[in-house]
Amino acid sequence: RMATIQAGRITVRIRLLPTRTADVIWHALPLHSIVETWGDSIHFDTPLKVGRERTAKLNVAIGDVCFWTEDERVVLAWGPTPISRPGEVRLMRPCNIWAEAIDDPALLASVTPGEKAVLSRV
Repeated sequence: RMATIQAGRITVRIRLLPTRTADVIWHALPLHSIVETWGDSIHFDTPLKVGRERTAKLNVAIGDVCFWTEDERVVLAWGPTPISRPGEVRLMRPCNIWAEAIDDPALLASVTPGEKAVLSRV
């Protein structure tokens, strides 16, 4: 299953992983929100409630598409966040990894807070 995250004028294709979180998100698409940034990452609100999975991670790989269960937010990082240590991408809390970026997520570096976000099926 494939989807896109469009933030402002930038679109990144993603491949969904076989997780419960991915299933919940897939069935809710399309989702519309407003982008916020945090270091080298974007995140945006969703109306979805998903519990934390056993595989949730605090440190993620570049291009992991995550779901922050406490705030119902999609997070996509392409580099360090303000709390990262050298060589890592550290999120605020452990997040469910539910997809992976196919395109270079660093394309999102030009997105500014307040731009529209759309998560939709391909």
